[in-house]
Amino acid sequence: MAINLDAIRNKLNKLQSQTGKQNNLWKPEPGKQQIRIVPYQYDKDNPFLELYFHYDLGDKNYLSPITFGKPDPVVEFAEKLKATGNREDWQMARKMEPKMRTYVPVLVRGQESEGVKLWGFGKQVYQELLGVISDPDYGDITDLSGGRDISVEFTPAEGAGSFPKTAIRVKPNQTPATEDKNIAEKILNDQKEIHSIFKEVSYDDLKAALAVWLDPDASTESNDTTGTSTEVASSDTKKVEDVGTAFDELFNQ
Repeated sequence: MAINLDAIRNKLNKLQSQTGKQNNLWKPEPGKQQIRIVPYQYDKDNPFLELYFHYDLGDKNYLSPITFGKPDPVVEFAEKLKATGNREDWQMARKMEPKMRTYVPVLVRGQESEGVKLWGFGKQVYQELLGVISDPDYGDITDLSGGRDISVEFTPAEGAGSFPKTAIRVKPNQTPATEDKNIAEKILNDQKEIHSIFKEVSYDDLKAALAVWLDPDASTESNDTTGTSTEVASSDTKKVEDVGTAFDELFNQ
């Protein structure tokens, strides 16, 4: 039996891509860690990078085009479902809406030599950080010479029905981000651009992924065209009457 070299190369490329992404992202470990938010190389006026994701389309996450102010076929379909007035349709539409996750460039204390990483968090942490920065008593905590470090305490979920928790505390003392010239150079000129990690998805590719999610038994021809997965879709899709017709009415007129 001949080895399928193309399949092996694809697996290797996927693993290398995943490793590269992990190296550029930071996730807190259980317990306390200390970080420093630094200015974003590609937008020095705003370190907060708001991205919108679809987390429930099969077994793959998709960056929503609304991140870039572009139309999103999943959002359009969700709005059509809401307009039916049906409670189950409305619930499904809510599940389909993209969720915002915010990223900031950070130096991880004790790992400064690894350069700037991107930390992603949810709405609560985002609101806390914005509240601190808007407080004149704190000022610009990202300032390289007179900003402030942040203590991050992460508590994993402790069982079924519980959720992980992230608590932050901005340090009172103002300190330089680094006094090492090599690290300072990495902060200024060697950051990873966020959209080189999370790729923009075209309208047509996302529409195809939505079609597969709504009908996981569709022909493999669609899967070959889009590169999306045909894993089992959410059982919630069964609650919507004639979703195929609704999809056709919206996209195939």
